[in-house]
Amino acid sequence: MAKRLMFEKPLGMRDTLPFFYNQKKQTIELLTETITEFGYAFIDTPLLEYYETVGEASATLNQQLFKLLDQQGHSLVLRPDMTAPIARVAASQLRNAEYPLRLAYDGPVFRAQQTEGGKPAQFEQVGTELIGDHSSYGDAEVIALLIFSLQHAGLKDFQITIGHIGYVQAFFSEFLQNDEATIEELMGYLYRKNYVGYQKAVEALPIQRQEKESLMDLMKLRGEDEIFDKSKSLARNQECLQAINELKQLYRILKEYQVEQYVSFDLNLISHMNYYTGILFEGYAPDLGSLLCNGGRYDKLLPSFQLNASATGFAIHLERLVEALGAKAPEEQRIGVIFDNDSFSQGIKQAAALRKEGKSVLLQHTDQIPDLEKFKAELADTIDLTQSGGGLDA
Repeated sequence: MAKRLMFEKPLGMRDTLPFFYNQKKQTIELLTETITEFGYAFIDTPLLEYYETVGEASATLNQQLFKLLDQQGHSLVLRPDMTAPIARVAASQLRNAEYPLRLAYDGPVFRAQQTEGGKPAQFEQVGTELIGDHSSYGDAEVIALLIFSLQHAGLKDFQITIGHIGYVQAFFSEFLQNDEATIEELMGYLYRKNYVGYQKAVEALPIQRQEKESLMDLMKLRGEDEIFDKSKSLARNQECLQAINELKQLYRILKEYQVEQYVSFDLNLISHMNYYTGILFEGYAPDLGSLLCNGGRYDKLLPSFQLNASATGFAIHLERLVEALGAKAPEEQRIGVIFDNDSFSQGIKQAAALRKEGKSVLLQHTDQIPDLEKFKAELADTIDLTQSGGGLDA
């Protein structure tokens, strides 16, 4: 009797079979082409990081971290995102580099799941980090690069929704003062997009009816650039006005990139990564059912690594992008070279010649082919040396 765990995998882990592996590889190549055209340099970081540094700075929930101990008793984590490790590199090995830094990455990240629920615990991200540019031009460059990258990968129908965490925080502070518990509760509802729960929580607040109506009106601040004027009428403190001005400036620059048709705004937008400080955004594709990509400005993360620098970036969930592309199985391009004992030498030479031409060659002994017709049908072409009257002389 087989052991129960023989064919099982840890919760949330996935096997990547040849077809999907090849689709991921092709998509990475296309994304990389666009990213490098914008002057970004790819780097890699270790899968293992210290919990006290990258683990805590990542803003990933503690219960989602994969933790282990090394031989010296140090607490380690499998990296839960790529932004915090790159911040560590920028603050150490690249501390004296010329700014702004344009860095990019492609690699797996790990976040533990409590239940299967279809959510992966290991998934691959492709993304960029623009470090040392605090301007709206930097925010716009990252968003435009994200859009161009998705386009070049072959995705035609998608939407990037932009918000500003500073607006939401200042908005709640205006009506709820220093009630941090209530603010955190309401922001939690917005993050989970539980708008019914948000409405019920607002109705239960001990504040004036007019203030409740303003809190409810926050959910209406979604759409095109017309929401800028609406947002100013809801909250008039300086922080809210500054956030709206930043969004307006961002939109003007994005129109110069000619990508505004892919952009909308949502001032309810909240991220689970609490290091975001300003502009943030999420990307969606029809029928995907999950977040395709996200990013934003995180000006407080690098100071936690003792580097006084601002930053912004994006991350694309690679597996979801491949799914959104609706990739079809490519036509089989391998060539089969069939040999027997007498034609093995000829088969070796034939396969080598084809491989030099860049072909993918499957060299197979005829005795190891149970169904010859099926074998030939699954390949682009076959060369059957067993029908040629023998092999070459040595």
